[in-house]
Amino acid sequence: MKTLIRNGSVVTAIDNFSADLLIEGSKIAALGANLPTQNMDKIIDAQGMLVIPGGIDAHTHLDMPFGGTTSADDFETGTRAAAFGGTTTIVDFAIQGRGGRIMDALETWWKKAQGRAVIDYGLHMIVTDLSEGSTDADQGLDSMNSVVREGVTSFKLFMAYPGALMVDDGTIFKALSQTAKNGALVCMHAENGSAIDVIVRRAIAEGKTAPIYHALTRPTTAEGEAVNRAIALAEIAQAPVYIVHLSSNEALEKVAEARDRGVMAYAETCPQYLLLSLEDMEKMPDFEGAKVVFTPPLREKWNQEKLWEGLRTNNLQIVSTDHCPFCFKEQKELGRGDFTKIPNGGPGIENRLQLLYEHGVNQKRISVNRWVEITSTTPAKMFGLYPRKGTLAVGSDADLVIWDPTAEHVLSAKTHHMRVDYSMFEGWKIRGNARTVLSRGEVIVDQGKFLGKPGRGEFLKRATYAGAWK
Repeated sequence: MKTLIRNGSVVTAIDNFSADLLIEGSKIAALGANLPTQNMDKIIDAQGMLVIPGGIDAHTHLDMPFGGTTSADDFETGTRAAAFGGTTTIVDFAIQGRGGRIMDALETWWKKAQGRAVIDYGLHMIVTDLSEGSTDADQGLDSMNSVVREGVTSFKLFMAYPGALMVDDGTIFKALSQTAKNGALVCMHAENGSAIDVIVRRAIAEGKTAPIYHALTRPTTAEGEAVNRAIALAEIAQAPVYIVHLSSNEALEKVAEARDRGVMAYAETCPQYLLLSLEDMEKMPDFEGAKVVFTPPLREKWNQEKLWEGLRTNNLQIVSTDHCPFCFKEQKELGRGDFTKIPNGGPGIENRLQLLYEHGVNQKRISVNRWVEITSTTPAKMFGLYPRKGTLAVGSDADLVIWDPTAEHVLSAKTHHMRVDYSMFEGWKIRGNARTVLSRGEVIVDQGKFLGKPGRGEFLKRATYAGAWK
């Protein structure tokens, strides 16, 4: 099938130019002025629109068990919502159960996604046990190599959640040493979980049980210390490290200092840290604050401008969502009377490009090229998908968005497509939205109508960090 997109303004991470774009099958076949219109199966007029690469959300949690429940979006509803927001690729997380086999975890998440995903998807692997239930630590290291051969080329380890997901420094160092050899990338959830656990226990003993105490028991110093420690371990192992969902200036300073020394340290942040604050949470009545209980928590408002500055200076390279939604009713309410039982996570997979365009591009915090870079191109490069994904170039997958920079929209649980009963940004007005979304040349969203189908999304075998990032 041949599709021609005419009269659009093409925007990549480095260029803006007027051009037509020809799609043949699933690939981009040509870009240029006044391309021939004969023998086309479909012609799309993009006059007045931006034509951008489809968004890549490198941090989502679909159909994920947590805190006695499961995240509200599965691979069908979550990827459908992503498509409405202009995201055409996600990288989700498979979770190795403690004592379980890493390859078994991969099989479990493949089954969750197959037949359901609307858009293409990759997987990271969360590692909780390198011994895999045996006394032989090398068994887990061999399994890391096995999943890399399957195209799962990044691993996540936790310095938080003791007794559940947290691993010790020795395990982290072994994993980093292994990725230094096999070319994969370690992603770190960096908070000092042991110290936080003590602070949390003290708060509960003092009767401090409201949602706000989730944030107040996780200080920025605990994040900064853990980021510094993760970077130190990576430096010893001579491996790159990627800090997920960085939330505070204290943590950002550790990344910036390491990068200034030439250390291979990278980090992402999320829209909630750029746009919501502890002060916002303090204003929420009664139990409403549970809607913004996620980890790391919201920080004092002054941190926001520091994070925007980090995006401008490239000390932060990516904005992902950490989309992990739990409905307010039935799920978040599990923690009423005890903030430690509130499922951690919030919805955002649909709104990332919208929020960053409105509060980044429209408010002149970042350029339109940087917007594309942090939401699509750099995630593709960092996680082994470039140039198949993340750019508009001949031979790349025809994953693209026709973006209407003038479209006005109000964010609301009443109109969003995420399977969750609230929005973290309820009532926020934005200008700029996806009009038409194509995945591998197929129009899957057009002017508010869903045209895709469950199961069309493909699993992406990703290259290693070493083979993708220059």
